[in-house]
Amino acid sequence: MDSLNPNRSKFARTIQKVIHLRTPAKLINHCGKDSITSHKSKKFHQDDDGDDDDSKLRSRAVLQALVAKLFASVSTIKAGYAEMQAAQNPYNAEAIRVADEVVVRELRVISELKQSFLKKQFDLSLSVPQVTVLLAEIQEQQSLMKTYEITMKKLETEIDLKESHTDELKKRLQECNQGNKMMEKKLNSSGPLPILDNLKLSVMNSNHFCQVLHYAVRSIRRFVKFMSSEMESAHWDVDAAAKAIVTDTVLARPTHRCFVFESFVCRAMFEGFNSPNFSLSESSSAPEGKGKQRRLLFFERFKKLKSVNPIHFLSQNPRSPFGKFVRSKYLTLVHAKMECSFFGNLNQRKLLNAGSYPETTFFAAFAEMAKRVWVLHGLAFSFDAEIGIFQVSHNSRFSEVYMECVTEEAFDAVDGEVRVGFTVVPGFKIGSSVIQCQVYLRPAATVPATS
Repeated sequence: MDSLNPNRSKFARTIQKVIHLRTPAKLINHCGKDSITSHKSKKFHQDDDGDDDDSKLRSRAVLQALVAKLFASVSTIKAGYAEMQAAQNPYNAEAIRVADEVVVRELRVISELKQSFLKKQFDLSLSVPQVTVLLAEIQEQQSLMKTYEITMKKLETEIDLKESHTDELKKRLQECNQGNKMMEKKLNSSGPLPILDNLKLSVMNSNHFCQVLHYAVRSIRRFVKFMSSEMESAHWDVDAAAKAIVTDTVLARPTHRCFVFESFVCRAMFEGFNSPNFSLSESSSAPEGKGKQRRLLFFERFKKLKSVNPIHFLSQNPRSPFGKFVRSKYLTLVHAKMECSFFGNLNQRKLLNAGSYPETTFFAAFAEMAKRVWVLHGLAFSFDAEIGIFQVSHNSRFSEVYMECVTEEAFDAVDGEVRVGFTVVPGFKIGSSVIQCQVYLRPAATVPATS
């Protein structure tokens, strides 16, 4: 049919070609307009979004400035309140008035900030929020510094009061210490025994001996206290020292170490007490004579020495029997290592060996103790009766006839039987009279039985 209608076929091809060429151009034009329109619309929306972001940032900055002003006002109120408190004592009316005005002003500022926040009507003065924040921070720091200054002044005042109170307490403590020293000096003084001033040889009895014994024991305990203090100053292991003296008894309390040292001193000081010459090598240490004459000489020795200062007496009578007794007992009781540990030298020992006597506080305490034991010995041999001294062995049963416990709680803490741990102060026998020894007791269950 194409051959039959050649013109029609040509026309059809021409129409198709025209249609083919125009359709892409129309599509391109149409699409181009849409693209341009879309691009313009997108650019317009981006501008709107940018304006919204700036508004949000500004709103946030304004809010931050408002919070900063709020904290600054709170800090100022705290500083004002602190200043108001400080002005109460001592009372300062003008300072209280100024602080009150500051507090009221800042409370008004806070109230205005609250209203602005609720109504979202922020102050136009916040047009530069960053500057407002900085100013608020400066105000806050200034208020904090003011608060710290007030607190420091308050603390300084309290420190002054505490120091004043401490000084007062120190003064009172010093007065108490001086009073205690005076009382201790009276108790341990070398003064006379008033009760025995008018004592006569014919009327002596065991009660008089007990009075002088207590007089001697007080000085022994004073010396033990002095010796313990020197041990601590020399950094001794005091527990180890106590255990070395008493090896078979466990102490109930650490404070009971004093009884161990007292026992050690008593053993040394009373050794040879039942001998007329106190076991000194020289026979001249004991008064010569027999019977009543000898007893009278011992009694005169007692009366002569009971009221004197031992250091003064020794300086005037260095070779007296009492001087020999002091020298012998010191060298026995105070070991060379102990003396060197206490004082860093052996000067006191050297003086005694040379026939002289030290003038130290330690030796003075020892000499006072020695004097009291010496006069007790003189009184004991003034009796017209046999003199004896005894101590109780470890793990012995307690007897109220011969013993006295140095710790009252020993009976309270134990329901069963108690045994003797060690003897602290020896006992004495004067004829048929018995003067109890002082012992340290322990429960029988804690002490191993002896055969």
